[in-house]
Amino acid sequence: MEKISLSLDGLGCASCASKIESRSKQLEGIENVVLDFSKSKLTLELHEGSKDELIRKITNIVNALEPDVKVEIQMPGSPPSNRPGVNIKYVHNRKELLRLGISLSLFTIGLIFKSAPYIQIGALITAYLLSGHKVLMRSFRNILRGDIFDENFLMSIATFGAIAIGEYPEAVAVMIFYEIGEYFQDLAVAKSKNAIGALMDIRPDIAVVRRDGFWTTVSPESIEKGEVLLVKPGERIPLDGTVANGTSTLDTSALTGESIPVTVTVGDQVLSGSVVQNGLLQIEATAVYSESTIARILDLVENATAHKAPTENFITKFARYYTPAVVFFAVFIATVPPFLLNMGTFEDWLYRSLIFLVISCPCALVVSVPLGFFSGIGNASHNGILIKGSNYLEALNSIDTVIFDKTGTLTEGVFEVSAVYPAEENKRDELFLSAKLAESHSNHPIAKSIVAYCDVEISENDILDYEELSGYGIRMTSKYGRILAGNEKLLKEHHIDVPIIQSAYSVVYIAKGNKYLGAFDIRDRIKTDAKMTIDAMKGSNIHTVMLTGDRKASADEVGDLLGIDEIYSQLLPEDKYNKVMSLISAGGKVAFIGDGINDAPVLAGATVGISMGAIGSDAAIEASDVVFMTDEPSKLIHAIQISKRTKQIVTQNIIFALGTKFLIMGLGIFGLSSMWMAIFADVGVALIAVMNSVRILHFKSSAN
Repeated sequence: MEKISLSLDGLGCASCASKIESRSKQLEGIENVVLDFSKSKLTLELHEGSKDELIRKITNIVNALEPDVKVEIQMPGSPPSNRPGVNIKYVHNRKELLRLGISLSLFTIGLIFKSAPYIQIGALITAYLLSGHKVLMRSFRNILRGDIFDENFLMSIATFGAIAIGEYPEAVAVMIFYEIGEYFQDLAVAKSKNAIGALMDIRPDIAVVRRDGFWTTVSPESIEKGEVLLVKPGERIPLDGTVANGTSTLDTSALTGESIPVTVTVGDQVLSGSVVQNGLLQIEATAVYSESTIARILDLVENATAHKAPTENFITKFARYYTPAVVFFAVFIATVPPFLLNMGTFEDWLYRSLIFLVISCPCALVVSVPLGFFSGIGNASHNGILIKGSNYLEALNSIDTVIFDKTGTLTEGVFEVSAVYPAEENKRDELFLSAKLAESHSNHPIAKSIVAYCDVEISENDILDYEELSGYGIRMTSKYGRILAGNEKLLKEHHIDVPIIQSAYSVVYIAKGNKYLGAFDIRDRIKTDAKMTIDAMKGSNIHTVMLTGDRKASADEVGDLLGIDEIYSQLLPEDKYNKVMSLISAGGKVAFIGDGINDAPVLAGATVGISMGAIGSDAAIEASDVVFMTDEPSKLIHAIQISKRTKQIVTQNIIFALGTKFLIMGLGIFGLSSMWMAIFADVGVALIAVMNSVRILHFKSSAN
């Protein structure tokens, strides 16, 4: 299967977008079709060998529904032809404004010259055709294709009915204000897309690279590993790399959400997307563009809407049945009361039924609900939180339990040896040598702290065999014999007695052969924002749990200081996974947050898996549903609050849109509403709902 994305430049009709998606799904050879209206992007998977033909068929589907939309293949790692979220078609359309302005003027003339029927009718009919010719033509084309339940067809029938009963001003007013409402709705959607795109517009357009002794301006995608880049103050770093020359401070807020500048100098690692604030930097690229941090972030955000929230899926299904149901009810109102119940005149009930036709399009929901979720994802991204789908954003809203890993999540993960307990004082050097040999090949922070502490020389030739035992420690063979370095369980499993060391922190025991040599007491500091995070969870009535492989005394001390509800210690990785699964099987909505090291199974199994500071870890990104760009657990506060705020605004839009439509329908049945009110219930409500969705972009959590 080949995954491709198509940019649908100029797509402004939400109903048409839904039809494009559903019709594309019916094509043979296509899997997993998702149309993201908020980004005007169609993502799909194709069977090999059928790409060109299927793209041609999809283009035909798009052009049949929206002739003005331009379909282009969007290459991986590159933005659409217009910057993300930009829809130029609706930004400055003077011809549309002129057409609608003339129509409105003619409509006004028609109202003024009531005493001159020929002038009035002529002005109104001209205004009707000028404002509604596009709607009428699209309606005619759709009828030929058998697409009846379309807003163009419904608007045409509604206005024809108004004309048939002599309500010329109402018919013209409906068409003009429908078109004006559609114009401003499209403009609001376009501006909303621009606002969302601006939050994530962190991709540099160009890069300056040294080739053949000269600095050359090129596309970031063309740069290879090892090439040297020149980045000036105010410019974004195009690719991940190492500083080869220069010193500067970097603004990394677009990546991490942190406003405090970071100082870098020769030898320091820098991430693409960071902005150089002062001083020239020469940077040696350590990754090509497609593998760089900025490409990873954009890819995660761009593909986030492929995973739709349950609310979005509900609205999609609801829209399929809502319009036909309302149209059927409109026919019922127009025929049953006057002909079967002998209630009033046919003209009176026909007028009431036309109100139903005008408000039968669910555009307010189809547009605002996906836009609301994407705005939430955009806000989170701007704050250094990458959410891989709107389904995970919505899931965060219902979380009732948060499980924390300890080391590197609640604690800093920067260890230091606080005490040494040699079995024999005169054999301290032997203890240091054995410990350093055992830990020298491990990347675990505890192992690194021991290697840094032991001031002895070792040789790689001394190491013959090496094995890490998950949840226990290290077993290795050296030219001095077998060495064990790990917890109490590891040594006891090898029938080596160890003394009981009273410590609230991690203790690493060392043995050589069958002889116990001593132990290291390793301490870790609690993160400054850990307590705030736990308190915020409690304030939201979220149960907190801590899982760790550390000793009970160490786990209890950290848990008690932070006020965590449940503490589980001395766990193997599979024990952590089983604990998470037991909570989920009991009906819990569980979020697990870890540092991405050895947590992949638990991250994948949780309701929402969250990895921290793990943009460089492929395994963590793959397994987790949410990625925090920094090592701050307090980002969990913003993630949950933005989820709740998004859900709140989406719910507001649903209640407001349906409530207004049903209210005006109800008033219409009793003859208490007009087609003017129906127009507001259609395009007016949609416009308000779109603007309400964009409010999510400006939300700030209590953790900021």
